[in-house]
Amino acid sequence: MTLPSSGLLTSSNNQELAVTQAKSGDCGCDSSTTVEMDEKLQERIAKHPCYSEDAHHHYARMHVAVAPACNIQCNYCNRKYDCANESRPGVVSELLTPEEAAHKALVIAGKIPQMTVVGIAGPGDPLANPEKTFRTFELIADKAPDIKLCLSTNGLMLPEYIDRIKQLNIDHVTITLNTIDPEIGAQIYSWVHYKRKRYRGIEGAKILLEKQMEGLQALREADILCKVNSVMIPGINDQHLIEVNKMIRENGAFLHNIMPLISAPEHGTHFGLTGQRGPTPKEVKSVQDNCAGNMKMMRHCRQCRADAVGLLGEDRSQEFTKDKFLEMSPEYDLEQRTLVHEGIEKFKEELQIAKDKARNGKKFASNPKILVAVATKGGGLVNQHFGHAKEFQIYEVDGNEVRFISHRKIDQYCQGGFSEEATFEHIMEAIADCKAVLVSKIGNCPQEKLQAAGIQTVEAYDVIEKVALEFYEQYVKELGSKE
Repeated sequence: MTLPSSGLLTSSNNQELAVTQAKSGDCGCDSSTTVEMDEKLQERIAKHPCYSEDAHHHYARMHVAVAPACNIQCNYCNRKYDCANESRPGVVSELLTPEEAAHKALVIAGKIPQMTVVGIAGPGDPLANPEKTFRTFELIADKAPDIKLCLSTNGLMLPEYIDRIKQLNIDHVTITLNTIDPEIGAQIYSWVHYKRKRYRGIEGAKILLEKQMEGLQALREADILCKVNSVMIPGINDQHLIEVNKMIRENGAFLHNIMPLISAPEHGTHFGLTGQRGPTPKEVKSVQDNCAGNMKMMRHCRQCRADAVGLLGEDRSQEFTKDKFLEMSPEYDLEQRTLVHEGIEKFKEELQIAKDKARNGKKFASNPKILVAVATKGGGLVNQHFGHAKEFQIYEVDGNEVRFISHRKIDQYCQGGFSEEATFEHIMEAIADCKAVLVSKIGNCPQEKLQAAGIQTVEAYDVIEKVALEFYEQYVKELGSKE
């Protein structure tokens, strides 16, 4: 089934913007939430791709790797400082000084004007490296006042630095908080280093939890938005995360990001080497759904490298390695960046009009919810070739709403004929529960394989919601005719 174009991208300006967004590549909230945000709060998250699911389609972020040391050892973490081949937290290609990091941020702000956030997330803990962290933020804030500053921490030292964070106008802080039960914490953390002493087991977990709770309260009192990351570990904290969710909601967290454990043996982590499995996408979704309620859930996290650059879902860090960006002159231009952002906002308005038009009059009572996989380079569009996709965005469709629920990484299918059979098997494992794949184009061979597996293909270049709803309408008609 090939769907017609909506006309949304008919003007040359919109096409040009779409191409710009695609070139710049691709840390959201449940659309079902009933919590209303005032205009000021909306403004604070509008251009932060981690705190706004809508923003992550259009705005980019970058992490600068200035914080090598860490004060706790998690059983799911193994930091690597010279690795370009793994995409997970704690991994970087190279460490930077604060001066190098600030220079890099200004270079990228010119090269990728959609970049709105600079974060420090490692490869260790930013607050275990306070001088480097805060010096970096000072330098960036002085030269690029429109860029949001963001840090991610385990929370152990957060209470001690809350005043400094507030002083530097760091408005978004993420705490990785995996449990509120020290006995569970003892299974997750090997040790905690606090006040020049190393603590293990329940004792260390208690100290960490106490400081995390103090930090969470301090962020609320300082009016700093807090996202809580929780790594979901089957058999250890998966059933417990509902309690974590309730506690952080009551203590002022803005957003909860429940993300799957990454535990491949080749990463060298304790959990990876001892055979601890990660959760399936279905298991993650189930816990996220159970925690949703009145708490905003982040479902679009990519568990980024500590030197990630670009839109979520892409990594352009290798374009800006130290030997390259140090040779580049910063081209930070606030006026030009403002114009680009105004163009994005105009584009988003047109997208919203198209979404509203697509939903108008479509009412399907008592029909099943289905999942569809979308190949996209960003911009809220179906705009990527099946063979070029390195991930699929997964949407839940019921005929009335199209709701983003997750992304699933895959191996790129088109690799010059290399290992295509094995790659396709991996793709099928990732999207086996989907009824359709929405792509800009797809070759005959993978299309036939998908159809044989009961997965329809839809070729279109259009707004995701529109394409998904039109497919659903056709899907329901075919379902009815079979009955």
